[in-house]
Amino acid sequence: MIQYILLALTGAFAGTLGGLFGIGGGVVIVPVLYLVFIQGGADPEVAMKTAVGTSLATIIVTSARSLRAHHKRGAVDFGVLKRWGPFIALGALLGAGLARVISGDVLLAFFAIGIFGIAIQRLRGQRGVRKTITMSPLAQRGAATATGLVSSLMGIGGGVIGVILLTAQGKTIHQAVATAAGFGMAIAIPGSLGFMLAGWGQAALPGAIGFVHLPGFLAVALGTVLFAPLGARLAHSLSAERLSKVFGVYLLVTGVLLVREAFFV
Repeated sequence: MIQYILLALTGAFAGTLGGLFGIGGGVVIVPVLYLVFIQGGADPEVAMKTAVGTSLATIIVTSARSLRAHHKRGAVDFGVLKRWGPFIALGALLGAGLARVISGDVLLAFFAIGIFGIAIQRLRGQRGVRKTITMSPLAQRGAATATGLVSSLMGIGGGVIGVILLTAQGKTIHQAVATAAGFGMAIAIPGSLGFMLAGWGQAALPGAIGFVHLPGFLAVALGTVLFAPLGARLAHSLSAERLSKVFGVYLLVTGVLLVREAFFV
């Protein structure tokens, strides 16, 4: 019971982050799920893959709630979602397929270094001249596919990468956060189904379908459903400058958690 209360509280925190930053909260959820599964006697490799798969399933709920809340404020660019969504979903399926044969440790380490660099840039605020990057349609498809693949392997909703890509192309931080919330849907639905299939027939945890743990999903989803709209309200109550800096702080924390997953989990 204590474990499920912990998961529900984790879902509440992740849901708030999802609404605030347009993320799925996986970087918070995965370590907690992993710890709970390990304490229950699970094999570390199965525990990690099940934590990632279960996290992706919870992101379906978080992203849906967050996207709806941002849409009410007219901040979501559905044109971007229509163009990028299919390629993000393709990347998520590829990531789920690779989950059986590849270790994400090196990927996590390099990604963490990149996150630290972007966090420093965000914390500097509006100082200096910012250049807007123009991407060709082919480059956008490649970036979308890579976003889905990396996010699926890590069990996150793609908001961290999505906000960086969208702001680099001239979107305001509010538009980027709102639109990136939709990336989570494109990643989480095919990604979680892929992890179910990837773990099918393997030594699954009790209560799990493949690499998706249903009781863990329900406990975390309860918190995300209730708290994602709160995060969206907080996002729109902050100025663009302040939200950018808050996002920088979040990225620093994300980087630390990714380094922990890469080297110490």
